[in-house]
Amino acid sequence: MTRILFYGHPLPGMTEERLPGKLVVVEGTDGVGRSTQIALLREWLEANGFAATETGLTRSELAAAGLKKAKRGHTMGDLTMNLFYATDFVDRLEKQIIPALRAGFVVITDRYIYSLIARAQVRGVDPQWIRAVLGFALVPDVVFYLKIDVEHLLPRVLNSRGFDYWESGTDYLRGDDLYENYVKHQTQLIQQLDALADEYQFHVVDANRGVPEIFRALRAGIENAIDDMQAVTDAPPPARAPRRSRKPAARPASRSAARPAPGASPAPPAVAGPPAPSDPPPA
Repeated sequence: MTRILFYGHPLPGMTEERLPGKLVVVEGTDGVGRSTQIALLREWLEANGFAATETGLTRSELAAAGLKKAKRGHTMGDLTMNLFYATDFVDRLEKQIIPALRAGFVVITDRYIYSLIARAQVRGVDPQWIRAVLGFALVPDVVFYLKIDVEHLLPRVLNSRGFDYWESGTDYLRGDDLYENYVKHQTQLIQQLDALADEYQFHVVDANRGVPEIFRALRAGIENAIDDMQAVTDAPPPARAPRRSRKPAARPASRSAARPAPGASPAPPAVAGPPAPSDPPPA
């Protein structure tokens, strides 16, 4: 059961005190391997009888398309962009996360408000303001922080998709060297996430290791988080309605009783006896 707590003002209309599902957050900087681990966790949960679903930043029906378009244009200021991200988050919270928790799902979210806070703070946004904006966020059951250093992060990014404009902080850092911007921005971002890990009591996982070692650490942590949940395969079977007793149907007479035995003479036909005398006619 997830206890309903918010970091600030609660969402309007939320009257429940607990929800049967679990909210699990996987945090970490860009390129650390969150998507890979979330896919493995979901597969493991479902294989063990738990209903699981996932979500992440910029996946809301309301704001996702607009956010991607705004990032292509690079025209929005920091405050407007953060409000746009907050709109995306609250839409997913109301329409994806909370309904799934009500239905008893384990909800795994790829990043949460912590990444939004860290991104805003490295760009100079007031820390108290961004926390107040995102205060409607539900407090998760557990937050896993995939912690990595820049030296281990660089090879992963170079071997996958390369440097990204926003992930390199080029929108606010001066200079045309994408590599230098990336190292500087990611160093600052990881420092912010480290500080948030202490502030919000993250479950820190060493992400400098390989995929199997990281997954084993996450699996051990999530087993503790879902310890009080009942897997679907462990649920008692539904009660069956009592069966009504039926009278056995009358069996038809056996035809073999009327057949003569092999080699036997057929029985003579029955001869009708004399008719019974009738009353004499009246005189």
